[in-house]
Amino acid sequence: MNMHVEIECKEQWFYSGGRRLSARVFLTAEPPRAVAVLNGATGVPQRYYADFARWLAKTQNIVCMTFDYRDFGTSARRSMKASDATMVDWGLHDQQAARDHLAEMFPQTPLWVIGHSLGGLLMQFQKDLDRIDRVITVASGPVHITDHPFPYRFTAAAYWFLVGPPATAIAGYMPGKRLRLGTDIPAGVFWQWRRWCTSRSFFAAEMGRTLPLPDGTGLKAPLKVVAIKDDVLVPPHAVWRLMDYHQGATRSQLVVDPAAYGLTEVGHIAPFAARNKAIWSDLIA
Repeated sequence: MNMHVEIECKEQWFYSGGRRLSARVFLTAEPPRAVAVLNGATGVPQRYYADFARWLAKTQNIVCMTFDYRDFGTSARRSMKASDATMVDWGLHDQQAARDHLAEMFPQTPLWVIGHSLGGLLMQFQKDLDRIDRVITVASGPVHITDHPFPYRFTAAAYWFLVGPPATAIAGYMPGKRLRLGTDIPAGVFWQWRRWCTSRSFFAAEMGRTLPLPDGTGLKAPLKVVAIKDDVLVPPHAVWRLMDYHQGATRSQLVVDPAAYGLTEVGHIAPFAARNKAIWSDLIA
């Protein structure tokens, strides 16, 4: 492929539960060898993944679609305070709709799913997993507050018990920007996220209720589970738990050590940041 060709990016939209969601599709210069839907992390807008998506299209000949979850980023259609979105809406329904949309666009091309944090966490609850040809998850796994190393564990405890609840109750949403704790997220997302991360059973109590029963054998495709060595939000030992949810997949794992790439840090949020481009080839290898 000609590395000097400018990659075309098309604005798209699709519906999830009656909500119109915004997407961007980064197209290849030649017929693609695969198409990939990139499911983002909680509170991370799709624009953050643009450099990686463009790199996939330009250097790997893989069409990549990014999108924003309902009531967030470019998919926001009303005030954050009016949102009724939950973590299940984002990690189950919106991701399913995005995958279905991309599959409809490229019905004859191998379909990949790349999930960052929340982006890979709830796939066992989704449908038609047998239609996926490959899954790569990055920094994704069920994490309890006691999984965090010190001193970050104190920060997490303060977020879940001291700062987050009153701020969300007062504002009607989690005011991350105002608190300098990232982006704003809907209250329903925050409360469900908090419930999972402060429970030893994580989301198990909601199976059969807000979550359907999982299908641990539904995914037959290769599953690559990637952990980041210096990730204090979802440390490697929590990431490995994700493999237990997909007994039917051919599973492999990778720990990314920033020092091995000449990097000082990568952490939980930044694996897809342009400054950490050195790790990208190994993420998808």
